[in-house]
Amino acid sequence: MKNTNSRAAEALAIDGGTPVLAGPPPPAPVRWDGPEIEQLAKMIAQPSLFYWKGPQTALLVANFQKHYPLKYVMPCSSGTAAIHIAVAAAGIGPGDEVITSGITDMGTLIGILYQQAVPVFADLEPHRYNLDPVDVRRKITPRTRAILAVHLAGNPCDLEQLKKIADEHGLILIEDCAQSWGAMQRGRPIGTVGHIACYSLNDYKHIGCGDGGIVASSDERFGPLLQKFGDKAYDRVSGARMPDFLAPNYRISEPQSAVAAVQMTRMWEITGRRAVLGRRLTERLRDIPGVHPHHADEADRCSYWFYLFRLDLEKFACDRNTFVEAVKAEGMHAVAGYIATPVYKYPVFQNHNFFAGRWPVRDLGLTSMDYTQVSCPVTEQIIATCVKTPISETMDEAWIDGVAGAIRKVAAFYAKG
Repeated sequence: MKNTNSRAAEALAIDGGTPVLAGPPPPAPVRWDGPEIEQLAKMIAQPSLFYWKGPQTALLVANFQKHYPLKYVMPCSSGTAAIHIAVAAAGIGPGDEVITSGITDMGTLIGILYQQAVPVFADLEPHRYNLDPVDVRRKITPRTRAILAVHLAGNPCDLEQLKKIADEHGLILIEDCAQSWGAMQRGRPIGTVGHIACYSLNDYKHIGCGDGGIVASSDERFGPLLQKFGDKAYDRVSGARMPDFLAPNYRISEPQSAVAAVQMTRMWEITGRRAVLGRRLTERLRDIPGVHPHHADEADRCSYWFYLFRLDLEKFACDRNTFVEAVKAEGMHAVAGYIATPVYKYPVFQNHNFFAGRWPVRDLGLTSMDYTQVSCPVTEQIIATCVKTPISETMDEAWIDGVAGAIRKVAAFYAKG
């Protein structure tokens, strides 16, 4: 679709013009090198690779607590496991409702569903892409037990309001920090405001060890339960193997911990650089008609696991895919959208196919939830109009300015007269 506006517009690279970003893209980050190799060598020399009292896991916990001063810390096998442990430790069970986001990874929902609880989807803020506290209030019912706040792309939720709501209604606030290493709200590290915090060490996160996670809390109601809920309900402190409740095996291993412990020492450097570059891109996009930058509160620190901006398509003589192909031709990386649909539109939700084609809590009358009837209008508008572009610590200011220049050029070319 070509521009029908007769005003002068620089020829797009996709039509034979000169690309804005003509040089090579920034190199991929070096994820692991000398320090990780040294730590793995120490690990190999150990007589045991079991996590409990393992020196690598102990080091991981110590390095984590330097950044996140939480009393009880349970390293585990994944971020998904961390959330399941948190939900279970919070005492959430059959028919209980947990309010959360429709734009997230399936890992946010798995633990809720396995506890036979009911995910309830609240709508999102249109440009921060996190839970809208106003809609969270609307979704509270007598069955609501918790709010699971997802800090999407490293952008802090409005924790002040969410914590206030949770306290007013006696709810548990769980923070999904999988994408938000290094993020801060009002000077406080993300994960230290809610009752329980969940982190991911997946290969694709800011820092990682292939797969792994951490769940942590300073709340005396939940913190002492985290280890048991991640380790078959075995009490490793006393040594007793007398489980008093059902719990999965979500233990981390010493090889994972060895890599993660070193990665933790790189966390602030990696995320600090991303925070600077993401904020710079926002400033460069702020005045482009029809382009809505990724909003992050000025008083917070967004760590930009990725950057998500939105298009006001009524202001352009093209659709989103055409816009994205044009900016890609200018040399920047871009993807139309983030996830294809809100998670509540996934087949597993639309068919309520949670346990061999059944959903026991609904079969037993503990919920009347019907996900075919769920709609969060802002969430759906975000997915239909967003464009994702990466932010990496290996980028420099010139590259970010070029990305903004590519978006500005394409937006000007397709702008309606």
